[in-house]
Amino acid sequence: MRKRAIMSILLSVFLFTGSVVSHGATTQEKISDAKEKQQENQTSLQQTQEKIEELESKKGESESYLQDLNHQLQDLKESLEQLQKDYDEKQEELTELQGDLEEARKDEEEQYEDMKLRIRYMYENSANDYATMLFESDSIADFLNQAENISKITEYDREQLENYKKTKEEIETKEREVAQEKEAIAKVQQESADKQAAVEELVEATYNQIREYQADIQDQESEENNLLAQISQQEDAINDLLRQAKEEEAAARLAAQKAAEEAAAREAAEKAAAEKAAAEKEAAKKEEAEKQEAQKPQKPQKPSQESNSGQSSEQNNNNSSSSEDEEQEPSIDSSQGKYLGRFKLTAYCTCSICCGKWAGGGTASGAAPTPGRTVAMGGVPFGTKLSINGTIYTVEDRGTTYGHVDILMGSHAEALQFGLKYADVYQVN
Repeated sequence: MRKRAIMSILLSVFLFTGSVVSHGATTQEKISDAKEKQQENQTSLQQTQEKIEELESKKGESESYLQDLNHQLQDLKESLEQLQKDYDEKQEELTELQGDLEEARKDEEEQYEDMKLRIRYMYENSANDYATMLFESDSIADFLNQAENISKITEYDREQLENYKKTKEEIETKEREVAQEKEAIAKVQQESADKQAAVEELVEATYNQIREYQADIQDQESEENNLLAQISQQEDAINDLLRQAKEEEAAARLAAQKAAEEAAAREAAEKAAAEKAAAEKEAAKKEEAEKQEAQKPQKPQKPSQESNSGQSSEQNNNNSSSSEDEEQEPSIDSSQGKYLGRFKLTAYCTCSICCGKWAGGGTASGAAPTPGRTVAMGGVPFGTKLSINGTIYTVEDRGTTYGHVDILMGSHAEALQFGLKYADVYQVN
């Protein structure tokens, strides 16, 4: 019986603990899942941060490249402005040369016409002129001087004509050079303009690329913030689950302990009930035997003529029977109070095993249950004082039928130890 009860206790504790452990395992699974998701988010966060760093690096490179392009563009603009100035200067110079060339041409033509008239006049009138000069001259030397002057005039005209031709050629050469320089400047201008347009396209493309990088960086930063928020929430959830797991573990231990205590209490109650039932059964048997023994008729005495041996035997039997009756019959002591009879005595306490739903409460009379004073008995009013084996008790609780006194003990162990007894009961008041 005891072994079976112990096995029952162990089985109940095991089953209860198993259920708690299973519930705890669910919490542990939640913790594991939360940590796994957190690790995934940590990995995603690291990848996002790496993308942000990569985009920031590309953006920085593009910004540096854009700065170089802007410098190039500024240099090209300045170069184009200078080329335009040079072009304008060459145009002015070319215009002046063209004016000079036009003037030279006019001078050339006038000089040429004048020279032709003089030459024609000289050739047409050369004989008369020389004759006139001869006759009008004071001397041969004077004549030669005049002839030489005429020759010098002709030579001067010729030199002047050559100079004008030379000047014209120089002007034409300079004009060609200026035109070539102007054409070269125009070519450089076009190349610079084309390069400026290309640089401006690069600037626009680079600027758009930087804007795309910035938009991507903002998207990645938004994702980073979301991941950080999720990681923070998961950290809080993990902490909550860890606290929950600790609470569940503590509750499991407490519940298992309580289950073990309840099982042990049930075992003790069952044992006490069994012992009490056995004791009551044994007492009932004893009481019934005593009653039957008391109800047996007395054997008639034999005549005195019977032999001494028979008389002695019968006398011994009577003495033995008389002795047994004296043990069962009460020894009334009127000094203790009103004799109520020989009552059955048991014990109880205020635990749930003895009192059930009234455990831990007061007595039926309302008085506080007090070991050594309080007894329960039916058929007499509350407050009745009883003398049992020299101890004065007070009826303060409702008991069984009259003839049975239940004495309050301080613990269940004391109640079990008291067992079942019989004693003479006196009413004191």
